Amino acid sequence: MENGVADKKPIVIIALITAVSLLGNEMLFIVMPIYWKFFGLTSLWQIGALLSANRIIRLPINSLVGWCYQNINKRTGLLIAVVIAVISTYSYGVLKGFWLLLAARILWGIAWSFLRLGGYLTVIACSDRKTRGHFMGLYNGLWGLGALFGMLIGGLFTEIVGIQTITTVFAILGVCSIPFVIRYVPNTISGSEMNKQGQQEQHSTIGVNRKKLVAVLLNGLLVAFVVYGIFSSTVSKVVEYQFGDNITFLTYTISVVAVAGVLQSIRMGMDPFLAPFFGKLSDQRFGRIPLLRFALLVGIICLLIIPLKIPFIVFVLVIFIFQIVSTLLITTSDSLAVDLSSDFSSVKTMTYYTLVLDLGSALGPLISYLVINFIGLRWLYWATGILLICLLVFWSREYRQQRVNDNTFYSAS
Repeated sequence: MENGVADKKPIVIIALITAVSLLGNEMLFIVMPIYWKFFGLTSLWQIGALLSANRIIRLPINSLVGWCYQNINKRTGLLIAVVIAVISTYSYGVLKGFWLLLAARILWGIAWSFLRLGGYLTVIACSDRKTRGHFMGLYNGLWGLGALFGMLIGGLFTEIVGIQTITTVFAILGVCSIPFVIRYVPNTISGSEMNKQGQQEQHSTIGVNRKKLVAVLLNGLLVAFVVYGIFSSTVSKVVEYQFGDNITFLTYTISVVAVAGVLQSIRMGMDPFLAPFFGKLSDQRFGRIPLLRFALLVGIICLLIIPLKIPFIVFVLVIFIFQIVSTLLITTSDSLAVDLSSDFSSVKTMTYYTLVLDLGSALGPLISYLVINFIGLRWLYWATGILLICLLVFWSREYRQQRVNDNTFYSAS
């Protein structure tokens, strides 16, 4: 790439549009587990179902969205996404009852499919193998600002101004982002862009077999299941489990929702800085897999500690460390997937990848609350730690084998 600044601009624009669209969804992950009766819900399982519904619907929808991006321009795809996101966000504050909210969550799932795939394809179009990790981290870090402010505002202001007021404001912000879509998102068809990119790079890329594709997709599935699914949907529950409805700290009483909102927003606040940094590290001498293995090891330790009865300060520190590790897990996983896209059809590869991400993210909340209902939150986190142990063993064996074969696909070179 000759002009790094120019290449970054489309990534920055689409990431910020995504961040605005994401506000209402992220607020739900903090507010709904605590204020579920406000939404007209009658059972805890409905929380898990609603937090998973938007992801489940993306399983059949992703292929259709991938086809759309091969035949329509990015601007149209993003406009569809933003309009649907505005409708769903506003609905969270005015609709009551499981079935109506389920419809709103399905709408959001369609919007997110357009947003996420559009972002991935933009990163591919604007990067090469030496910059993909950095640009992937930049994209993830910036759209993560939507999660930051959604969770933070939801956690801190729900009791002050009410859920309906917050969702209305978020919807208005979404409407305000539409002129930016029209002005800055390129009016080009992603399929033609990706074909041109693939032709330029096909002589410099390393052939990728099905085993590597399956490995990267499996990794994306499990990372999404743990980070986007289990952890994001149970933070407020784990805080409530540890400390009750309210926490007294330095003579101040803080609500569980506020603490959960702040804890979740810490990671999102760091992402714009950490994600590009981690991505750049994986582009350079460290490589993707060594960083991924390190993140898995630290993440396992954190998951085994989190459900233990520990002091508040220690608890916050462990959560903080796990959130940093989550950023590293996501950045390296996404970068591996983008690496694959230069060897296979870009749209198809990223459609498969978003499909497995959505599957993992969808199963996470649903399984989490089923496990909590039957055997408790502590066993949920310990079982998740064991799952990551299996993933660590897999990547350790895979990396050793690749080094023996002198195959550099999993490195940044």
